[in-house]
Amino acid sequence: MELPAELLQTLRAHFGERLSQAASVRQQHGKDESHFSAFPPDAVLFARSTADVAFAVKECARFGVPVIAFGTGTSLEGHIAAIKGGVTIDLAGMNAILAVRPEDLDVTIQPGVTRKQLNEHLRDQGLFFPIDPGADASLGGMAATRASGTNAVRYGTMKDNVLGLEVVLADGSVIRTGGRARKSSAGYDLTRLMVGSEGTLGIITELTLKLHGVPEAISAATCPFPSVEAAIDTVILTIQSGIPIARVEFLDQTMIAAVNTYSKTDHQIAPTLFFEFHGSPASVAEQAERVASIAAEFGASGFQWATTTEERTRLWAARHTAYWAALALRPGAKAWTTDACVPISALARCLLETKADLDRSGLISALVGHVGDGNFHALVLVDPGNPAEVALAERLNQGIVARALALGGTCTGEHGIGMGKKDFLAAEAGGALSVMRAIKQALDPDGILNPGKIIKD
Repeated sequence: MELPAELLQTLRAHFGERLSQAASVRQQHGKDESHFSAFPPDAVLFARSTADVAFAVKECARFGVPVIAFGTGTSLEGHIAAIKGGVTIDLAGMNAILAVRPEDLDVTIQPGVTRKQLNEHLRDQGLFFPIDPGADASLGGMAATRASGTNAVRYGTMKDNVLGLEVVLADGSVIRTGGRARKSSAGYDLTRLMVGSEGTLGIITELTLKLHGVPEAISAATCPFPSVEAAIDTVILTIQSGIPIARVEFLDQTMIAAVNTYSKTDHQIAPTLFFEFHGSPASVAEQAERVASIAAEFGASGFQWATTTEERTRLWAARHTAYWAALALRPGAKAWTTDACVPISALARCLLETKADLDRSGLISALVGHVGDGNFHALVLVDPGNPAEVALAERLNQGIVARALALGGTCTGEHGIGMGKKDFLAAEAGGALSVMRAIKQALDPDGILNPGKIIKD
């Protein structure tokens, strides 16, 4: 769409050089890490304050112009695509850490603060923020997509770690939700309504988050298994035994080989679990011994330990680069990334059937997952210019989701709905989708906030 001249004039008077219509800037802000094509906005605003965001949203609302919030662009379901044009508000410049309160284990930040930035700031205070999706995403974006990642099995997801928010609504008004108290029964839980709303109900401009003390002792290990089933059975028994592991990640043979090449590691080429244990020295040792015993029951060939900070950092850096390692298996390809999550008891079946489907497809693919909470990803490499490959990847994804739903799971464990999973949400939510539509209509009656995401038009 072409932006109204009056709107452009008003925005330019307020933002000056912080408003851009340059093609390269617009292109950058219309594409995330997903397989979807770019949908550039008509203009990009670089916000520095809540007042900036409120002003821009209010002015865009006057003309019915769409508004899309942008953090770091690391989302995986086309969340930031300007499907109907409009104005993207880049929040990366709102990256101040406003208050750290060690005595209460909480922090208040602006949405452009990234997880690595926050943890670097907290390091000297013996605190950390545990949600780790891999990418150095903005915390505002992580809240908007209800992100989780490798630590979720112990520390929960973003919904469990956001205490309160400041949000700009579709008319430009500003509200605060929640607070700093650790529990409340005061009215509707608007904080959790906004967490996971993907910028369709409001734009987050401030967050208050829970913090955690850095564990006294941390150890990490990798362990190869004779089969996918053996690895997943180890995870299931570990969880059912009540062992409080901090992380347990699964990589199949293909992903391990890719990681070895990309990150210059030398892991055995086999289905592999990555573990991390947090606690006191005694509790960490006990957790590790119990998991090692369980793994041995399922034919594991031995743990490789990483006890120093440097070794652990290298281990998890290799895990976090798995996405790019997989892309390197087929240069020029795009990764169609699935995101199913099932009850832990159904995980082995779901993974094995998925792997069989992937192997039959003939496409290069790899499996990786946050299996401690039943969440896994298939990365299917496709040539975006080959319609047959794209269609095949889509069918594989549909099969994975159908299987997950049949097993009591969900179409998305952590990536969100965005553009890509709107049909799946309808199948999963059933009649509850009408309630979601009613909420969207109530808070954004003109449909200007990130249109085309979550709910089908």
